[in-house]
Amino acid sequence: MAWLTEQIKDVKIRQERELWAVCAACKRHVDRSVWQADLKVCPGCNAHERLSCRERIDLLADAGSFEELNASVGVRDPLAFADDSGSYADKAKATAAKTGLGEAVVTGLARMDGRPVVLGIMDFRFMGGSLGSGTGERILLAAEAALERRLPLILVSASGGARMHEGIVSLMQMARTCAAIARLQEAGLPYLSVLTDPTTGGVSASYAMVGDLNIAEPKSLIGFAGRRVIEQTIKQKLPDDFQTAEYLLEHGFLDGIVPRRALKAWLVNALSYYRPVQPQLKVAPAAPAAGGAVAGPPWETVQLARQAGRPTIRDTIANCCDDFVELHGDRLFGDDHGLIGGFATIGGLRVMLIGHQKGKTVEENIAVNFGMANPEGYRKALRLMRLAERYGLPVVSLVDTPGAYPGLDAEARGQAEAIARNLTVMATLRTPFVVIVTGEGGSGGALGIAVGDRVLMLQNAVYSVISPEGCASILWRDGKKAPEAAAALKITAGELLKLGIIDGIVPEPAGGAHLDPKAATAAIKLAILGALTPLLEIPVETLVEQRYAKFSGMGR
Repeated sequence: MAWLTEQIKDVKIRQERELWAVCAACKRHVDRSVWQADLKVCPGCNAHERLSCRERIDLLADAGSFEELNASVGVRDPLAFADDSGSYADKAKATAAKTGLGEAVVTGLARMDGRPVVLGIMDFRFMGGSLGSGTGERILLAAEAALERRLPLILVSASGGARMHEGIVSLMQMARTCAAIARLQEAGLPYLSVLTDPTTGGVSASYAMVGDLNIAEPKSLIGFAGRRVIEQTIKQKLPDDFQTAEYLLEHGFLDGIVPRRALKAWLVNALSYYRPVQPQLKVAPAAPAAGGAVAGPPWETVQLARQAGRPTIRDTIANCCDDFVELHGDRLFGDDHGLIGGFATIGGLRVMLIGHQKGKTVEENIAVNFGMANPEGYRKALRLMRLAERYGLPVVSLVDTPGAYPGLDAEARGQAEAIARNLTVMATLRTPFVVIVTGEGGSGGALGIAVGDRVLMLQNAVYSVISPEGCASILWRDGKKAPEAAAALKITAGELLKLGIIDGIVPEPAGGAHLDPKAATAAIKLAILGALTPLLEIPVETLVEQRYAKFSGMGR
C-alpha cells in the first residue's frame, strides 16, 4: 500500500501546484488565477517574479504586433567547450529543447500603443540569461535594425552575466553590444533600458546600464560583482538593500522604479517626448515690466524672496503641468532631491523641466538641503539638458536657491567642476532654453542652471553674486549692514532688467507670491509659454549665436 500512498501524495502535490503559486521571496501561497492576473507580482511583499520572454512580449507589445527578428541566430561554441558534466553544445541543445528558445534574448519589431519600436527581451531560463556570442549578435542586430528603421530600441535585461563557456569571446560581447548602442545614440535615436531581476555581471556592465533612460522593476537584483565575492574581498557585511533597484536609484543610476503593471504605459509616455510635434500656440511674450516700479525696497524684496510659502518647482508641476515624468540620478554618484527634473507637458508644450526644490517646513527643507544642490544635482541637470537636446525638447529651468551647497563632501565630489561644466554646455545647447528665477538666485548655484535664451524673474525674486548678509560681513565687516548691501548690489528684478541681465519680469499677486501660490504659478506658466513660443521658431544655429551674443556682452 506504500506505493498507493506515494501516488496519492504526488497527485495532491500536483493539484496544489496547479491551484497555488508560491512567492519565491516571502513563500506566501497565492491563488494561481490571482497570481496570473497580477502579472506574477506577490500581493504580500510586492516581489516581482521572473517572467519568460513570451510573457514579457505579451505585457509590452500590442496584441499580435510582435514580429521576431534574428531567430536563426543561435548558440555559438567558439571554444568547443566541455567540462566534467558534458559539452557546452549539448547543454545548449538541452536548454533550447526545454525552453523553446534559441538564445537568451528574443528580439523583434513591435508596436506599443501603436508606436513602432524594436524590442529585445532577455529570458533567464536560457542558461541564466547569460551573454554569449549569439546573444550579443541578436542584440547588435536589433540595434542595427532600430538604426536602419529610425526606431526606438527597448531592451529588457535579465541575466547572470557573461557566459563562461565561451570564454573571452563572451567578454567581448560587452564591448560589441555597447558599440552598437553607441551608434544608435549618436544618431539621436532613443534607447530605453529596463532592468529586471536579476541583471548582473557583464550585462549590467554593458548595454543594460547605458540607456537614455534606465528603469527597473521593484526589488530587482542589480549589480556587477556577486555579494559573497564582495563580502569576502572587503571583509565587511553589506547592507540589506545592497545591489537592489532601490539602492541603485538612491545612488543615481536609475531614472525610476516602475511597477510591472505600469511598465508599458511608462515606456510609451517616455517615448512620446522624443522629437514631439509641438502645438502652434498663440501666446504673446510677456512684456518686460518697467524698472524699479515693480517691487519695494531691496531688503524688503529679499525677505519676500525667502518666504517659505512661495511656490516651489513641485507647486508649479502640480498647478501647471498636464504631465510630469521625474527622472532621477546623475549616473555617477547619487540623486539630489534639492534639484529635480524630468519630462513635462505645459500648456500642450513638451519640455524638459529642471529646477531647485525648497521645502515648506524645516523637515522638508532638511530633506532637500534647503534647495542647495550638491554636484550630483548639477550633473543630473546636465544629463537632462543633454537628453533634451537629443530628443528635440526645449529646456525650462526654475531657479530658487541660496546657493550651491558649501560642504566638505560637495567640494570633494567637484562642486566647482560640476557648475563649470554646466555653464560650458548650456552656452552651446542646441535647443530653446527659458529660465525663471522664482525666489532666490544665489550666486553660482543659481547660474549653474540659468544660461538661457530668455531669463525672467518673478517680481519679488532676487539674483546676486552673494547674499546681502555675506556681502555686508565681508565688505562692511558688519552683518547688520545687509539692507545697505542689498541696495548696493542691485539684486532686484527691476535693477537687473536695467543692467540687461534679465529679459523680463513676471508679476506676482499683491503682497507677494507666497500669499497666492496658485495665482503665482499661473503667471509662471504664462511666462514660460510666452517666452518659449517665439524661440521655437528660431533655427537652433541662430539661437546658439544669439545666446552667445547675450552672455558674451554682459559687463562690456
